[in-house]
Amino acid sequence: MSNINSLSSQPEPIHIGIIGGGIAGSTIALHLAELNIKVTLIEKGPSLVNGPPICHLHAGGNLYREISEQQCITLLRQSIDTLKLYKHSANIRPTVVAIPKSDKGNPDNLIPRLEKLKSEYAQLITQDASNQVLGPAEDYFALYTKSKLAKLAKKALPKEAKTLDDWMIPVAKNLDFDATKFPLVLVQEYGLSAFRLAATAILATEKLKNCQVLTNTKVTNIKAIENRWLLKTENNESINVDYLINACGFKTGEIDDMLILKRKRMVEFKAAYITHWQQCEGQWPEVIFYGERGTPQGMAQLTPYANGYFQLHGMTQDITLFKNGLVSTTNNSAQPQLEQRFINKIDHAWQADNVYTRTNKSISHMSQFLPSFSSAKMGGSPLFGAQQIPGDDADLRAADVTFSGNNYARAEIVKASSAIDGANLIVNKLVEVGLLNSSILQQAPPYEITSSLNQSEVTSLAIKLAKQRNYPIDLAKVVGQS
Repeated sequence: MSNINSLSSQPEPIHIGIIGGGIAGSTIALHLAELNIKVTLIEKGPSLVNGPPICHLHAGGNLYREISEQQCITLLRQSIDTLKLYKHSANIRPTVVAIPKSDKGNPDNLIPRLEKLKSEYAQLITQDASNQVLGPAEDYFALYTKSKLAKLAKKALPKEAKTLDDWMIPVAKNLDFDATKFPLVLVQEYGLSAFRLAATAILATEKLKNCQVLTNTKVTNIKAIENRWLLKTENNESINVDYLINACGFKTGEIDDMLILKRKRMVEFKAAYITHWQQCEGQWPEVIFYGERGTPQGMAQLTPYANGYFQLHGMTQDITLFKNGLVSTTNNSAQPQLEQRFINKIDHAWQADNVYTRTNKSISHMSQFLPSFSSAKMGGSPLFGAQQIPGDDADLRAADVTFSGNNYARAEIVKASSAIDGANLIVNKLVEVGLLNSSILQQAPPYEITSSLNQSEVTSLAIKLAKQRNYPIDLAKVVGQS
């Protein structure tokens, strides 16, 4: 008599438990469920994908001149996969990178890495035409000299940006030429709407019958029973799973501590600020002014949304970064301990005067380079949260998953684009330990359910989420829509 399991794509049905419904946990749940694997996703908050501010698709890692070329290439590839999965979450606009005159850097030093990324992107398109999600490879980046920008500054603002030059016109009209080195770089790194990304995850998991989502649920105890896990929640529920994925974000160490597992990691509290620039004209790209992190000249980042709303980062201790906001593990715990004042911000709220002060400092920081931006006003509550960084390298940006034993994995992504790689590595591990049949490796997840979503339903739910989370609804809209 033949074994009925030989007719199945896996040895026997397995049940995967995922703790944490942020971008990592939600993406891994979608990936596994689209492969017809039973998943239970447990999130302590009221909905999926809360947490640190997601605003930028790091398609090449050009925000970070200090990271390795290999990290940049990894982020490029990962970002392409992310755009395919979360296609309704992208804000399609380029990023402009500039080096201030006060900075030690030289724009010409950026070009070799950009050429390498352009070549890598072209190769990825050759391998699979569907990888062309950032426009043609020859347009991956462009250089703008002082004279070219001066000519663009005299042109009328187009109603809709259709060419690379169109995107540069509002920058040229507002840039302080005396504060910046040339050339400027335009690169095809797009934006991500955290609210549309959350809406995609919520809508898709609701439609996937083999994906159970438990929100407002906190795991309080975990026991290993033979080769399985028994999870207990504060609601006194018991959940048995064959494989456990820890996707708890900056609290990943709390689960490691429950399981008495050692792990080095760092946690950093950061914030971005919402501003409204009523005098804004034209369609804006994202604009980055490099600077030395943690100093008063730290990087300034201007991220555009709909209807004159902009998200600002200033990598100084007075704006995005905080004194004692970066902490590491100790010998006694795998969970880095943030000071209580940061936990209070995450769990409760900020004092209004503190938000107002830091938002105004972010506006002043950006106005060094775009003087007209000084008329912008505070536009809403800050986007903030704590970010985990595995290991002890604070500059690490491309990270995915680590494993302990045969049935436990940690999702340790630093950037949202790394989540799909993490999901792929987990599937490989499930095959390696015998929980899935190797034939599943031949199946690319079709993402049939996720792909079936349409832009209007994603945006509609995203707007509701923005309202629920007390943010301007323009952060949820597709740029260009009123």
